[in-house]
Amino acid sequence: MTQAPALVPVAELVKRNGVRFAGESQAYRRARDELLAEEIELRRHIERVAEQRRDLPPGPEAKGDYRFAGEHGPLDLAGLFGDKQTLVTYNYMFGPQRERPCPMCTSLLSAWNGEAADIQQRVALAVIARSPIERLLAFKRERGWRDLPLYSDLNGEFSRDYHAIAPDGGDDPAFCVFTRRDGHIRLFWAGEMGTETADPGQDPRGAPDLMPIWTILDCVPEGRGGNWYPKLDYGT
Repeated sequence: MTQAPALVPVAELVKRNGVRFAGESQAYRRARDELLAEEIELRRHIERVAEQRRDLPPGPEAKGDYRFAGEHGPLDLAGLFGDKQTLVTYNYMFGPQRERPCPMCTSLLSAWNGEAADIQQRVALAVIARSPIERLLAFKRERGWRDLPLYSDLNGEFSRDYHAIAPDGGDDPAFCVFTRRDGHIRLFWAGEMGTETADPGQDPRGAPDLMPIWTILDCVPEGRGGNWYPKLDYGT
C-alpha cells in the first residue's frame, strides 16, 4: 500500500498564503487567517470522510422486486446502471399525492441538471419518484431539464426499501449509491442524516450538503437564513 504523503501543518499553509486585499485592516487579516486555517481543516476532514466512505465493507445486496418506467420504457434496477458499474439514485419528492413537486428537491435537481452529463461520464444517475412517468416527463419539459434521467417507481418497492416513503405515506428524499460487481448489485452507501441527527437551530441536512445553493449562501453574511427556502417559481 502506498503511504499517503505527510500533510504540511495548517499554520504553515496559512503563512504561505500571500493573498491580500487593498485596504484590509490588521484585524480583518488576522481573523481571515484564523478562518483560513479552519477552512483548510474542513477540506481535510471532508477528504478523510470521503476516504472512510470508500473503505466501507460490501453493503447489503439489493434483491427486491424493483421495477421502473423510464423515458424509453420499463427497466429493473440493473437496467438503471446502463454500461456503468456504479449507480447514484435520488428519490424525488414528487409522489402522486402531490399537486406539484417539492421545491427543495426541485432546486437541487435543477443544479444537478447542469452537471448530469458530466456525472454520467463516470457513473450512472437515476432520479426516481412515485408519480407516473408521463407526469415526471411533463415537469421535466416544463423545467427545461435536458440531461436528468427520470424514472417512475412502478410498485413503490424501491422507495420503501430505501427510506423514501414517510411513515404517513408521503415522500421523503433519499440519496443512495449502488455498485454492480461480480454479478451482484449492492448498496454501497446511503445518506442517513435527517431529523433525528439534526443539530439545534439547523435544518436537517447531510454533510457535505448536496445542494449547491447552500454552499454559496454559507459564504455570504446573510447565510442560509432560518425561514427562507427555494420556491418552484418567483413570479414575474
